[in-house]
Amino acid sequence: MRLRSVAVPACLLSSLTFGLAACGGGGGGSTSGSSTGATTLTIYSSLPLDPDDAPQTQSTINGEKLALEQNGGKVGKYTIKYVSLDDSTASQGQWDPGQTSSNARKASQDKSAIAYLGEFNSGASEISIPILNEAGLLQISPANTYVGLTRAQGALPGEPDKWYPTGKRTYGRVVPADHIQAAAQTTYQKDAGCTKTYIFNDKQAYGKGIADNVQKSDVAAGIQVPGNDGIDIKSANFRTLAQKVKSSGADCFFFGGITPDKANQVWSDVYAANPNIKLFGPDGVAETSFTSKLPTGAQAHTYITVATIDPKDYPPEGQKFFTDYKAKYGKLPEPYGIYGYEAMSLLLDSMKRAGSQCNNKDAVIKQVFATKNKPSVLGTYSIDKDGDTTVNQFGRYLVKGGKLVFNKTVLVKKDSYGRPLG
Repeated sequence: MRLRSVAVPACLLSSLTFGLAACGGGGGGSTSGSSTGATTLTIYSSLPLDPDDAPQTQSTINGEKLALEQNGGKVGKYTIKYVSLDDSTASQGQWDPGQTSSNARKASQDKSAIAYLGEFNSGASEISIPILNEAGLLQISPANTYVGLTRAQGALPGEPDKWYPTGKRTYGRVVPADHIQAAAQTTYQKDAGCTKTYIFNDKQAYGKGIADNVQKSDVAAGIQVPGNDGIDIKSANFRTLAQKVKSSGADCFFFGGITPDKANQVWSDVYAANPNIKLFGPDGVAETSFTSKLPTGAQAHTYITVATIDPKDYPPEGQKFFTDYKAKYGKLPEPYGIYGYEAMSLLLDSMKRAGSQCNNKDAVIKQVFATKNKPSVLGTYSIDKDGDTTVNQFGRYLVKGGKLVFNKTVLVKKDSYGRPLG
């Protein structure tokens, strides 16, 4: 459910000023009045930094900072200021609608703002996209996967148009959407021998979206889906629902949701009632704050997909990212660290291509949507007319010793609707 804006001060976690190397030549159209008129350009980041999300989102922020630092200097004659905002609150224990609204309004009212990197949760972007769209401010997400943010198929009525009050697209993402992840999930389930998969979802935009896409994809592939139940995340436990899974005779289980929405409790209860079941999760639980709390027995039955693949399967630029990240931060990133890096990289590259208009919001937006065959840490990709990336590689992961362990890289050739990719 979308809530109205509340008067909560935006939580400014860090403000770093870096010089950035001069923009390249290049063009890029503009609209009168869209120039920032500032000598310093501000890039905002908005991600949840609550205890459950922080290990993952801090890696994302670190990736953004690393890309910014490695570009060094200035963008043309402009200094770059990086501002990290937290869209979570202690009372909510995860992203908060009011805080997200506050973050988006802070950025949209800042005349020096050139772009906004966020959100992490798709439900949060349902709040920030319209605010930023009305301000004509570019938004790039390093993590959103809900299809309804960019395309109509598989979305709710009125999506995605209702998120863009100006009628102009101002949002893009560098991570593959859930019509691709769902297909990756189904092939993982098929390869694991699943014949009947019971589904839970956390009722959020992301969780319900990926659950519905997995259901569609599973059924098309011949996997039975006896249920797709929305859970009450305020419940102390899910034992009654776990018994429904057992009664259905399901040999596999999928949870559409995020770690803060009681994912560990769901796993514990479903596994306790069904000790032989295979447990599947999406990128919303692909983090150590989830895997480290799983019961030992359940770990051996857990299978997770996330678009991050094995470092050795990335191009040289990607392998260098992991080396550089570890050298700077002392450890390898969580899965979305590389997407934080690429979100910033795409923005900076678009600003460079805007040339002398790199301080012009419309010109930078135009260049993001004009991105074709961009070499990157993720491989070569384009941004399509909807704002989606053409990346279609996914990683399969297992859980051992409380940690994600890479299993296999897969190239998704068809999405959850059976349409060819690539």
